[in-house]
Amino acid sequence: MGKQILLINDLPGYGKVALAAMLPILSQMGHHVFNLPTALVSNTLDYGKFDILETTDYLSNTIQVWDQLGFSFDAVSTGFIVSERQAQLVADYCQACKDKGSVVFVDPIMGDEGKLYNGITEKTVEHMRKLIGASDYMVPNYTEAVYLAGVEYRPQGVNLQQAKELVDKLRAQGAGSVVITSAKVDGQDAVIVCGKDSDTLEFLPFEMLPVRFPGTGDIFSALFMGRILSGVSLKESTQCAMDITKKLIALSQHLPDKYKGIPIESLLEVLQF
Repeated sequence: MGKQILLINDLPGYGKVALAAMLPILSQMGHHVFNLPTALVSNTLDYGKFDILETTDYLSNTIQVWDQLGFSFDAVSTGFIVSERQAQLVADYCQACKDKGSVVFVDPIMGDEGKLYNGITEKTVEHMRKLIGASDYMVPNYTEAVYLAGVEYRPQGVNLQQAKELVDKLRAQGAGSVVITSAKVDGQDAVIVCGKDSDTLEFLPFEMLPVRFPGTGDIFSALFMGRILSGVSLKESTQCAMDITKKLIALSQHLPDKYKGIPIESLLEVLQF
């Protein structure tokens, strides 16, 4: 039985990232998907030129209307947050949804390769900490994890002890289960997984394919969330999301314009389990 899922993320006009990537995946997995755009984005940012229309007023008004109409969701997922005010609004809304029984997934999209994205401030990071405090599952990449935890970014990666300290700092902020992508542990590319009620870290190794597409993090998040909400275990959901994301990248690596992202709709048969 599919779940009612609300995706709070940006909507691109051109390119399969964020909502444009997640909606078809979760629909194909049998869930009922709704969306609340944080911004309208002309195209994926990889092209170098783009325009972004922030939708914070619309977001705020929509939340009020939905509250009046009594709408509720089995799960809420957050992605790209444009501003400090928006981060505060989304954090408050997620906490309110959680109080009513929603499962909250947070992908704290803020940076990569040791740096914050343009326009992301330390204030936004603070609000994002509040948001992960409301999360049942958080899925940062390694860069986002160190900013949220307030620890040093290590370009060479972490050892087992440093990985444990990083996860402990994130969980101390109230996060439930933690999945850290794009990590390197003892020299091996791996996803770090730690369940809500576990002190044991699992390291799921992966092979980095020599090609880059925007939106692969959104694809991973959607696959992960879809499996979790179908009752699959944390480790199995993570491994499944890793495997299918890798397969989608491999099937698309011949495409001439990588900046568009992966053409999800033409590859939905890969999602059959």
